[in-house]
Amino acid sequence: MTFRTLDDAKDLAGKTALVRVDFNVPMEGGRVTDDTRLRAALPTIQRLRDAGAKVALLAHFDRPKGKRVPEMSLQPVVDDLERLLGAPVRFADDCVGEEAKAAIADVDPGGVILLENVRFHAGEEKNDPAFAARLAELGDLYVNDAFSAAHRAHASTEGLARLLPAYAGEAMKRELEALDAALGNPVKPVLGIVGGAKVSTKLDLLKNLVGRLDRLAIGGGMANTFLFAQGIDIGGSLAERDMADTAREIIAEAEAKGCELLLPIDVVVATEVKPGTETRTVLAREEIGDDEKILDAGPLTIEKLVKAMALSRTLIWNGPLGVFEVPPFDAATVKAAQAAGQLATSGAITAVAGGGDTVSALNHAGVVDQMTFVSTAGGAFLEWMEGKPLPGVEALRV
Repeated sequence: MTFRTLDDAKDLAGKTALVRVDFNVPMEGGRVTDDTRLRAALPTIQRLRDAGAKVALLAHFDRPKGKRVPEMSLQPVVDDLERLLGAPVRFADDCVGEEAKAAIADVDPGGVILLENVRFHAGEEKNDPAFAARLAELGDLYVNDAFSAAHRAHASTEGLARLLPAYAGEAMKRELEALDAALGNPVKPVLGIVGGAKVSTKLDLLKNLVGRLDRLAIGGGMANTFLFAQGIDIGGSLAERDMADTAREIIAEAEAKGCELLLPIDVVVATEVKPGTETRTVLAREEIGDDEKILDAGPLTIEKLVKAMALSRTLIWNGPLGVFEVPPFDAATVKAAQAAGQLATSGAITAVAGGGDTVSALNHAGVVDQMTFVSTAGGAFLEWMEGKPLPGVEALRV
């Protein structure tokens, strides 16, 4: 994967860099409650400041649908960004037009300004060429540091990149390099773990992975659908029974392409999903009561999965193995995550994970910092795993 980075950008002193960041942060009462995405942008901002460039930040917040919604202004982000950056941050009340131009002109080289929510303009989500051109008027170069928005062909993520010299920011670069190491040009053998509730939401992902992985472990509610497709009685478990034919097609395709599917050997069942409830661990092919639900993978399944990890050089993970939010049904996810973290820390494997539930599950297991890379980009990470081109990334290719 070859794309332009800030290493390719020369003579930045005095130039204005339009930097697309992801500041769609959680907020309550006008205050940022999680500054993770702000901190992710700091290396790019600081690198540009050190080079003497003006840094004009473009971002969206929430879904104002092309209208100015005061409650969706980015202005509340300024105080937190100033604190993290240790430097003043100006704010412009619009992201295009004379007001934005004047505000940027008033910033000294090395200074930072945050422009108002790009989604206040209908042209942003429509990727309107005229709106992209108005954005381009504000700067000399474009930097995309928002991988989480790279699957959207919007004016500030794709259109603008076609009008100015365009580069990947530091966070984007790190993400693309990690994803390339996991699935683009991985060190084999490669093991994938895909969990979650529904096969239907990850159909494209599964079809792509069985053609590219050496082994694929399926967990969560999705695994129940695969067990049902094999004629196994899953009792009252969550499953998409109407997807049985599709599951059988994926099983056949995996076999044809030499990808070993790892499905649960044993499972943890209970009659209700609540902490401390009575559970049973049974072999997947044993009788499961009509009122019992499969809520986690069992110890034999985890033992086999951990052995598969030890035989692998690369691991890519999306989705939990059970109802990890409700102990004791977090056991399989936690044990597998801890094993992955230990292998990654020792350098035995490259372990890349992503997707909303996955990040929460790895945080729950306390191993986020042990993994090689954890992507916080939900939709973009999934579309990349599905093998789909991401417009915001394609625009940065050399």
